[in-house]
Amino acid sequence: MYRLFGEIWRSSDPAGAPVGVEMMRALSHAGNYVTGAYRDDRLIGASVAFLAAPAGRALHSHITGTATGHGIGLALKLHQRDWALERGLNHITWTYDPLVRRNAHFNLAKLGARPTEYLPSFYGVMGDVINAGDETDRVLATWPLTAPRVIAAVAGTPQPTSIPAETAVALHDHDGHPVPGNTDAPVLLVALPADIETLRHTDPGAARAWRQAVREVLGGLMAQGAQVVGFHQKTSYIVQRPS
Repeated sequence: MYRLFGEIWRSSDPAGAPVGVEMMRALSHAGNYVTGAYRDDRLIGASVAFLAAPAGRALHSHITGTATGHGIGLALKLHQRDWALERGLNHITWTYDPLVRRNAHFNLAKLGARPTEYLPSFYGVMGDVINAGDETDRVLATWPLTAPRVIAAVAGTPQPTSIPAETAVALHDHDGHPVPGNTDAPVLLVALPADIETLRHTDPGAARAWRQAVREVLGGLMAQGAQVVGFHQKTSYIVQRPS
């Protein structure tokens, strides 16, 4: 698993690997979640999670990665959900980069999780190829395992999220750059760049602008009590302001 995580995150510094062998061994022995996904005896995905507060109710998923697509990430999350439910846990949390569209779509639409906290520069400086040159803003995703929307999502029939007529665009993409808009409407759309990971290499200035804009708009709205209630057309967060 250590080698697999190293290949996925492509860390140039061994000390910067997402999780070490000794830590995985300790977590597993203490009753936490350490699992791998195999195809023909080859490890193609893995996930590590640990029990979290409140005690007896929560699991925090620290890292999940796959070397290939084809539904492996979804299979790992569903296995993690079953493992948690068998132990009487009722929700799982994890962090993800709020700028990565595919992760936002996967977490919100495919799983039914919701961002519940915006965390600026959460991990500090990271030396892997994926995160290098950018700040490590994250959102905390919360997955209530028995909520109706989660049950529907994991069954493959996610509940559609409607967009009311009074929805405004709080952040949109214009020629690859972020442009702030109206944040006063009760429901807002916060757009993301098409491919932030490529943009970090091809246009670092634009990548930094997106990081700052999403931090100010999405992070600012969440700090005011607004809730992210969905992900629209694989491009934009749907944010509902408090009534």
